[in-house]
Amino acid sequence: MKKFLNRPEDFVDEMLEGIYLAHPEVTKTADDLRCYVTAHPKPGKVGIVTGGGSGHLPLFLGYVGENMLDGAAVGGVFQSPSSDQILEVTKYVNQGAGVLYIYGNYTGDIMNFDMAGELAEMEDIAVKTVIGNDDVASSVVGEEHKRRGVAGIFFLYKAAGAAAARMMPLDEVARIAEKARSNTRTMGVALSPCIVPEVGKPGFEIGADEMEIGMGIHGEPGISRSKLAPADSVVDQMLDRIFVEDSYGKGDAVAVLVNGLGATPLEELYILFRRVSQRFEQLGATVRNVWLGEFATSMEMAGASISVLRLDEELEPLIAASADTPFFKHVAR
Repeated sequence: MKKFLNRPEDFVDEMLEGIYLAHPEVTKTADDLRCYVTAHPKPGKVGIVTGGGSGHLPLFLGYVGENMLDGAAVGGVFQSPSSDQILEVTKYVNQGAGVLYIYGNYTGDIMNFDMAGELAEMEDIAVKTVIGNDDVASSVVGEEHKRRGVAGIFFLYKAAGAAAARMMPLDEVARIAEKARSNTRTMGVALSPCIVPEVGKPGFEIGADEMEIGMGIHGEPGISRSKLAPADSVVDQMLDRIFVEDSYGKGDAVAVLVNGLGATPLEELYILFRRVSQRFEQLGATVRNVWLGEFATSMEMAGASISVLRLDEELEPLIAASADTPFFKHVAR
């Protein structure tokens, strides 16, 4: 294991200390480094809270900021935050309009967010929940509730954050997040394993000339392992799976996120997007909003994911709206 760290057990807290020192626009609450919140909550606005395990930066905490989220509960590497931490973040971001939880579809997160939400409601804080489940590789059509939440949750953050910034009520912000969730599909591919600092060795093995389509961001098994193929073929395999579920044609518009999993050069992501763009052009669909880079990583895993959001007249301006966080900045055109 080659990593820049001191003691493995201090990895998460020292990372957070560095973020707070570098970015005064975020802070902690409850004297807990892992209760990560905006330093500038807006009275009367719906608060949006996320959370999950560390090891995925900029997911989850990286999207706390202007026109996006208001707080994040931070767990250990690939571990859920506690219900107490989620509750403390909830109480801080509640500015009188209620709180929306948006997080990925993982058992520990569901259990702890549900518990925190029940406790928050006992303190007269209205809470609603939308769970990201965009990973089409992790379950079949008809059982979408079993799917993992991966990089496509970025679109939920973006749409809901913009809606809340427009001072929409809690029910509307939740509806928009749910609409974005229902129209988002993601497929990923892994080329190498990752190492959890406190474990000190790769979480799985994959051959130097192999790839695994559909592998999860914690190393969960994918749907196929094969020899590494040319980039266009890899994209085709990923998009074909998405296109089976949702057809795109003339007059349709989409947003696309090409996400690096931690050790994939940006140059390679642009090669992947080149083929993504070609495929949508062949279908007659328009790619309106594009983001490339690291949005949901898996430590130092080499690989990438492609997320597609079907746009409409309501979602498009929300997705295109400006946002400003320590990890993500976007200026509306």
